[in-house]
Amino acid sequence: MTPPARCVIKYLRMKNSTAKPKAEGVSALREMAYPGRVIIIGKDPTGENVVVVYSITGRSPSSQARRIVFESNRALVKPTDEALLADADAELLIYPAIFVARRISVSNGRQTPAIHAIWDPELNPAELLCRALGKWTYEPDFPNFTPRISGCVISPDSAALSIIKRAKGGGSLKNTFEFPLTPGEGKMVATYSGENIDPLPPFQGEPRDVNLTGVTPRKTAEAIYAALGPAQSDQDFRVATACVFIQDLEHEIFAKAVINRHERTHHEQDR
Repeated sequence: MTPPARCVIKYLRMKNSTAKPKAEGVSALREMAYPGRVIIIGKDPTGENVVVVYSITGRSPSSQARRIVFESNRALVKPTDEALLADADAELLIYPAIFVARRISVSNGRQTPAIHAIWDPELNPAELLCRALGKWTYEPDFPNFTPRISGCVISPDSAALSIIKRAKGGGSLKNTFEFPLTPGEGKMVATYSGENIDPLPPFQGEPRDVNLTGVTPRKTAEAIYAALGPAQSDQDFRVATACVFIQDLEHEIFAKAVINRHERTHHEQDR
């Protein structure tokens, strides 16, 4: 049996706000034909809200047959058509994506509750992710072996993102990145590098810088949903985007927005 992989922690700086930004708005997403799942954590331009975004893109009918639904303080990924999931692995498709309860947990799978279950005031965000994900590995979806991406926020000052990928020998590579939260800036990690090829290559390197210019959850969700859109002749892989603005973690004061492709299409057809 392969021993658990060691969690490697890296501490990142935000980009210099006086320098030319590496990614105007969320244009980093426009460069990725197929990013898979996406997590962004940062702050809105006012600095008053921690921003957490979770987006889903999908190529297969089962991946497309999903939506994000908010129930109380949770964003849940649910099916739109149970029949399309009959031959798929529901364990990898249906899960709680975001929890907000005195801290924020977000992921692309059923590791979200595992992250949320860990609470130790002496841990920083990166240490919390390492402890929570100690026994987790990449997803068993041959031949892609989709990485597990996760994030957490335990204070308005800093956050962490994690990615667990398959190593060449079959073990897991676990990298966790902690970074300060700065107004108008965020960090993004995705499951895939962005190339729409088979098998899908995993996300490489450190989380990417993004500028967060939206002043509400709706405007932020719309900007990211638009950035995930296809080029003129390409297939539209978008499934859903959820955004949470958290003003007060301690008292769970937050606002939320979600864009679901199937519901959006339905409303447009009703007009």
